[in-house]
Amino acid sequence: MNAALFPPLDGLGRLLPQAARRWPRRIALVTDERTLTFEELDQLASRVAHALSARGVRPGDRVALLSQNRWEWIVAYHGALRCGAVVNPLNVMLTGAELDYILGDSGAKVLLASGERLRAVGAALGSVPGLEQVISFDDADEPAATSFASLLASADAEPFEPVPVDPGSAACIAYTSGTTGHPKGAMQSHRSLVLNCAYTATMHVRTPEDVVVTALPSAHVYGNVVLNSTWMAGGRVVLMTRFDPEDAIRRIEQHGATMFEGVPAMYATMLATPALAGADLSTLTRSTVGGQTIAESVIESWETRTGAPLIELWGMTELSGLGSTHALYAPNVHGSIGVALPGNELRVVSTEDGVTECRPGEPGELVARGPLVTLGYYHDDAATAEAITPDGWLRTGDVATHDGAGRFFVVDRLKDMILTAGYNVYPAEIERVLIGHAGVALVAVGREPDEVKGEVAHAYVVPAPGSAPDAEELTGYCRQHLAAYKVPRAIHFVDQLPTTSSGKLMRRMLRRPDAAH
Repeated sequence: MNAALFPPLDGLGRLLPQAARRWPRRIALVTDERTLTFEELDQLASRVAHALSARGVRPGDRVALLSQNRWEWIVAYHGALRCGAVVNPLNVMLTGAELDYILGDSGAKVLLASGERLRAVGAALGSVPGLEQVISFDDADEPAATSFASLLASADAEPFEPVPVDPGSAACIAYTSGTTGHPKGAMQSHRSLVLNCAYTATMHVRTPEDVVVTALPSAHVYGNVVLNSTWMAGGRVVLMTRFDPEDAIRRIEQHGATMFEGVPAMYATMLATPALAGADLSTLTRSTVGGQTIAESVIESWETRTGAPLIELWGMTELSGLGSTHALYAPNVHGSIGVALPGNELRVVSTEDGVTECRPGEPGELVARGPLVTLGYYHDDAATAEAITPDGWLRTGDVATHDGAGRFFVVDRLKDMILTAGYNVYPAEIERVLIGHAGVALVAVGREPDEVKGEVAHAYVVPAPGSAPDAEELTGYCRQHLAAYKVPRAIHFVDQLPTTSSGKLMRRMLRRPDAAH
């Protein structure tokens, strides 16, 4: 590679210009509305950079993005980075009050959003201090909004040279959803974003021949890494607006996908849909799964059906994406999140003192250190000090074990642990058992208060199509595979489970069918 033409990336703002020089006519992105080559993506991002600069956006200013997956979000993201702005990707499930807080806390100067989201939360925008402009990806039916189409039409068509950035400075402020209090803005550096995408592309052996189908939200770190790591290698992304199991299977067939990437619930629902029976998935060479723990039975079923490995990974917002995964040609140990990404460290330490390293197989808290770790929480020194030790270890909040050979195994989230009669019960362990029953399509386990035991586990089950399991049958199945104290006290049958915008199960939102709302 010619170093003069392709210098090392100091930030993702240079990714599309380099990709456009190498693969100008190669298709980069397929959405419901448009198919774009690398050259076209680059030109659109350049126009966005010109338009934002002309409207007063300067290096370091915050630019917020709010919409479902669409090509406009992608070019706005890259255009904002290109002109030196700090991107604030927003979860589409935010309420007006949450949006008001995050935009105010981040000091966002510009918001680019879909017309749908503006109609839903637009009333909150008038009270956001410092928010100067609102731009709608759709027709500007909001009085204060400018249309994205007119923004592009009026922008300079000349290439916009990316603003030089300090790789160690903030490129993105991504707000994490908290169970209590306000969300915290994790500052991701240019270096951490570039390295995460580069290491992911390397570990999964992405190439220009790859076609990746995904419905992961672009605003989520997992979705972001899928997009940009694929483009680093010159591959194509087929981006779904929202996940639908039948549609995902159809797109894998239609586009000859070599990869599918998603969260556990996506694989469980695709395996349960009747559309899978006659589908040709033979073009898949590997898939990836992250976001939550996944049952080995689901991995085995997907690998049997596709004839290709399903690679587990683990990550978090505070790491700009992945923290660990399996290399494609390394042993794919089911149930393991793999090894630390190059140049980064993972450890399992005692939950009591947070320092003592645990022996192989002994559960403790997973901690991470290295260039991927967040710069800290924006305007929240106390939260930063609580999360990151003085010597740089990030407390992840995940309970994990290691095997002494570099591989790690996530047990569950520390905050989701159920303390029943003095025993630690992890919901993920129960979920992994129940999803192995033929009559279960999806399952989530939450806690319920108990006068005698303090807390007990309740399971919420979506039956598989054509199945009608009963609670006694599933309880008996659990007793075959779990210690007595881990067996759920009750099993509730539901039509659907609450999920985040990325498809992860939201255990804290589980509600008994007979509970008052």
